[in-house]
Amino acid sequence: MTIRRSQERGQADFGWLQSQHTFSFGAYHDPKHMGFGALRVINEDRVAPSKGFGNHGHRDMEIISCVLDGELEHRDSMGNGSVIRPGDVQRMSAGTGVLHSEMNPSPEKPAHFLQIWILPERRGLEPSYEQKHFSKAERSGALRLVSSRDGRGGSITVHQDVNFYAGLFEAGSTASFSPDPDRKIWLQVALGSIELADIALNAGDGVAMETVQPIVLKATEQAEVLLFDMGDDARSINYRVM
Repeated sequence: MTIRRSQERGQADFGWLQSQHTFSFGAYHDPKHMGFGALRVINEDRVAPSKGFGNHGHRDMEIISCVLDGELEHRDSMGNGSVIRPGDVQRMSAGTGVLHSEMNPSPEKPAHFLQIWILPERRGLEPSYEQKHFSKAERSGALRLVSSRDGRGGSITVHQDVNFYAGLFEAGSTASFSPDPDRKIWLQVALGSIELADIALNAGDGVAMETVQPIVLKATEQAEVLLFDMGDDARSINYRVM
């Protein structure tokens, strides 16, 4: 079990954007933190009111956005337009190439969100888009599957052997997860604080786990937790991040 503390992440300050990078991204490069399994990017972004990312391109990447607070407006060259709010999970498969923009539509409130990039199972996929809302009731007190390779259980699809779970926990509540021992697990504390194997983890902390035993987490205050259960499909693929 390897802990990636929040304060150790890469930092970027563009005035309108405050960003923290769990893995190497943009001007932040650390050969010890280039990703984990199929996970390539976990960026925690805070975007100022009425600001955002103008139209720009991506390819050959599964891009998932989860809003923690505020709203994020999405538009892309596939003709999709939506507003992402807390509880929504959005997946954009960039595939052969797509242009998109992400803006904070509020003139007053910052947008706080996580952008997650997952290496796809193969290059050259047809670009596609999916978004779904998962209510607080669905995610409260348990790790709810929100994205998977086969879209089972009402989850959105992702083109990789990754099961993505999200949970909301009140202080004192617990949750358990029993993965197959030959898979990789990444746990990200999005908000609040938890304990994992008697180790205190706070907002922004991440944990990489291999040869995994059953996991039991306990919320020490109200918390939002993300868990990625991954096969080894993409670990040796060398992708250029764009």
